[in-house]
Amino acid sequence: MLIHPWDAAEDTEWREWLAGHDFGQLIAGGAGRDLPVVTPAHFVFDGDRTVVTHLARPNPIWPLLTEHPRALLTVVDDYAYIRADWNTAADPAFGVPTSYYATVQLEGDVRLVDDPAEKASLLQKQLRHFEPDGARTPVSAAQESPDRRLLPGIRGIEFTITGVRAKFKFGGNKTAEDRARIGGKLAERGGRLDAEALTQLRRRG
Repeated sequence: MLIHPWDAAEDTEWREWLAGHDFGQLIAGGAGRDLPVVTPAHFVFDGDRTVVTHLARPNPIWPLLTEHPRALLTVVDDYAYIRADWNTAADPAFGVPTSYYATVQLEGDVRLVDDPAEKASLLQKQLRHFEPDGARTPVSAAQESPDRRLLPGIRGIEFTITGVRAKFKFGGNKTAEDRARIGGKLAERGGRLDAEALTQLRRRG
C-alpha cells in the first residue's frame, strides 16, 4: 500500500479510529500457496497490541495459520468516491477522480486457541464488547454448561500486532480552498459514507 506523507496516520490516530471499528478481513498466506485465504470477521482490539476473534472450525483459514502462524488484519471504512469535476479548481472537464478512505493494516503473530476455558474467556471478551448490555449468560466451559457442547465447533485466535500500516487519504495534499469545495460536494451528495468521509476531511484539514 502506497502511503504518501500527507496521508500517513499517527499512532494515536489509528488506534483511536480502530477502537471504533471492529470488523475486518483476516488474511493468511500459509506456505507455498498461490493465493491467500481471506476471511471476514468481527474482532476486539484491546487498544494496545492484541486482537481476539474466533471462527468456525470448518473455516479454510486454519491449515494456513497452522503452516505459518502469521496474518494480516485489514480494516477499511469512511470511503468515498471523489468525482473528477470535484477534484480540480481548473477546467472540470480535465479533472482527475480519486478515492478518500481510512485503512489500517495490522501484521501479526497468531496463536490458535483450542483450550475450552481459554475459548470461553475469549468469547466472553467479545460478548462484553459487542453486547455490553446483553442478557447472554457468561460463556462457560464447565461440564454442566450448554456451552461445553458448542465450544468444539469454533477455534479462537489471539493476534499479537507486530507491524502497522495506516493511511487516512482525505485530500491532505490539497489547499484549504480545495478541501472546502470537495467537502461541500460531499455534503450535497449525501451518499452512504459521504458524511463519514466529510468528517475525516474536516478533521484532518
